[in-house]
Amino acid sequence: MSLLLAAMMMLGSNVTAQEKKQEPLKYVNAQELRIINKGFTDTNADYTRLPSWIEDSIRPGLWNRAQCSAGIGIRFATNSKRVGVKYHLLWNTHMLHMADTGLKGTDLYRLSDDGVWEYVNTNRPNADDEKMCEKIYVENLAGDMREFMIYLPLYDGVTDIYVSVDSSATIQKPQVDSPRVSKKIVMYGTSILQGGCASRTGMVATSMLQRDLNCEVVNLGFSGEGKMDMVMARAMAQIADADVYVLDPIPNCTEMMCDTLTYGFVKCLRELRPDVPIVMVEGQMYPYAKFDSYFGNYLPKKNAAYRKNYEKLKKENPKNLYYVTCKDLIDDEGTVDGIHLTDLGFRHYANHLKPLLKKLIK
Repeated sequence: MSLLLAAMMMLGSNVTAQEKKQEPLKYVNAQELRIINKGFTDTNADYTRLPSWIEDSIRPGLWNRAQCSAGIGIRFATNSKRVGVKYHLLWNTHMLHMADTGLKGTDLYRLSDDGVWEYVNTNRPNADDEKMCEKIYVENLAGDMREFMIYLPLYDGVTDIYVSVDSSATIQKPQVDSPRVSKKIVMYGTSILQGGCASRTGMVATSMLQRDLNCEVVNLGFSGEGKMDMVMARAMAQIADADVYVLDPIPNCTEMMCDTLTYGFVKCLRELRPDVPIVMVEGQMYPYAKFDSYFGNYLPKKNAAYRKNYEKLKKENPKNLYYVTCKDLIDDEGTVDGIHLTDLGFRHYANHLKPLLKKLIK
């Protein structure tokens, strides 16, 4: 037998021995850890986004989208050398213009020594017949106690989720206050805000802002919705620890809706939470509006109707009301279909809002 063949056989036997020595995993229910970026506790399930009492007062489509776990995350600390996830999807949905990793995957981040959240890995959500997904994000970690975060699916829901670690490892609630428990931004809007069409779950603007500003950011973006229903203003006002409200409803509103609903919606929220700043964001100018004469004329009309109501509200009470125009809100190359944002678009959007929000949460 040649020396090369003998060496290869020895190497193979060592790998096999190492594989045999690998200890089993244990699965920890995320409810035993810290759940972040969730606005309401009185929901019908652990990872849905609206309170159960609101179901009879809203359209079925809005209630359906509230079952998506967009923006919600899990925080924990562990000294495991392996970190993974196991969860059951609500629908196992699929769309033509959005990656499954963003729709129904999950992202793992780790907190660096200098306090920066670093991306680790994503699971490719190959669900089985029971809509179950399982993934080991990373192996061969050093085994020291570190802080981690997992972001849940943007356009699907989860019925349960478990963090998997080595059976001998310690896993516990986070020891570092990141994102800060004491600071919370609540963002309300449409499919764009919900996360359409981020390539993975950590790339939605709300989660970018959460990491950048070190505060919880509640994602109340709803595909096909965000139409300034008064009951939504009353519900948002019940988020007692909200420090800022961001309103971005125009993409799914008509000019008439912007004209007739904006004043009442914002006034209701202001009256219920007079000390909490409200940021009103104009609707983005879609890149193709430069070339499509109809949208080139119509989109500015919606923004004008929205701004007219802002100015009326501002004149009545100048305190705690702010306005962000659509200028430089997104990048022309930042959409997947001319409307919904790519990761580039979400980064541009988050960066545009960040200076004002940073000032308001101090």
